Amino acid sequence: MNGGDNICYGYVFARGGSKGIPGKNIRPLCGKPLIAYSIEALKASRHVRRVIVSTDDENIAKIAAEYGAEVPFKRPAELASDSSPEILAWKHALSEAEREGAMPDIFVSAPTTSPLREPGDIDAAVDMLARTDADIVISVTPSSRSPYFNMVTRDEAGRSRIFAELPGGVDRRQDAPLVYDMTTVVYAAKSRYVKNCRSLMEGDVRSIIVPAERAADIDTQLDFDFAEFLIRRRMGI
Repeated sequence: MNGGDNICYGYVFARGGSKGIPGKNIRPLCGKPLIAYSIEALKASRHVRRVIVSTDDENIAKIAAEYGAEVPFKRPAELASDSSPEILAWKHALSEAEREGAMPDIFVSAPTTSPLREPGDIDAAVDMLARTDADIVISVTPSSRSPYFNMVTRDEAGRSRIFAELPGGVDRRQDAPLVYDMTTVVYAAKSRYVKNCRSLMEGDVRSIIVPAERAADIDTQLDFDFAEFLIRRRMGI
C-alpha cells in the first residue's frame, strides 16, 4: 500500500450539540472557528485529496464551507446525539462516499478538539498506514502518569493500591514501562476496515507519537483557555 497512490479523504465530524462548551465546534479560538483548524490541517496534508465535514448543524456546515471544506451530506440526527458512537458516523460518511461512487482507500479523521496538530502529523499517520500492515493508525503522546507507579484504585473504605503491579514492584517511575495517552490529533485507517469493524481497536492498531504541546484536547473551558495560550505562544503574541 502506498499513501501517495491511494485515494485519501480527510473528514471532520462536528455535531451541533455540545454540553461542555456550547457551540464549541464553531467557537472562535484566536480569531477563527475551532473547526477551521482541522479543515486547514487536512487541506495542507500532502495526502488528503478531499476534506469533508459531517455535521447535523447548518451553521457548522456554512462555516465549514467558508473554510474550503465540502459538506456533501447531512448527518442523521440519530448519529449526532451525546450517546451516538462516533464510529457509526464514520461508517455513515463512507457509505455516502460509496453511494456517490467515490469510496476512498484511506480514511482520515481530524477531530476539532485538537487544534494544535500540524499537517505533518496527518501525513505521518497516513505514511505509517501505507508502509505497514496496520488497519488503523492512532496518535498518542507520552503519559504524565503511570499505572505501574502513580495510578491507584480505591475502594469504598479508601483503601488504595497500585492499578497495575509488576513482579517486584517499581521504586522509580523511570523503571516502569513507558505508557502513552491516546489523543484526538489524527486517525488514519483503511476504509474497508472502518466499514467492517465493530471496534476501532480490534484490528492491527499502530500509533504515531506527537508531543504534548500538539496533543491538547479541548473538552472543557479550561482546555479551551489552555489551547488559546499555546496558540498565542506559537504565534508569538
